[in-house]
Amino acid sequence: MGKSGANLLYGVIMAGLIVGVDLLFFRDRFWERLLANLGIVLVSGAFYLRFLK
Repeated sequence: MGKSGANLLYGVIMAGLIVGVDLLFFRDRFWERLLANLGIVLVSGAFYLRFLK
């Protein structure tokens, strides 16, 4: 798998995690959903920059 394939897989996993957390925990809470999604994106971005770049 090339670098672009790994990046695509990482993006799909991150999107799946966001959707899963939204549906399981924060279905009717807008602000909590927004903050959780932002946190997931920030942690995923930090992980990407630290280990995969």
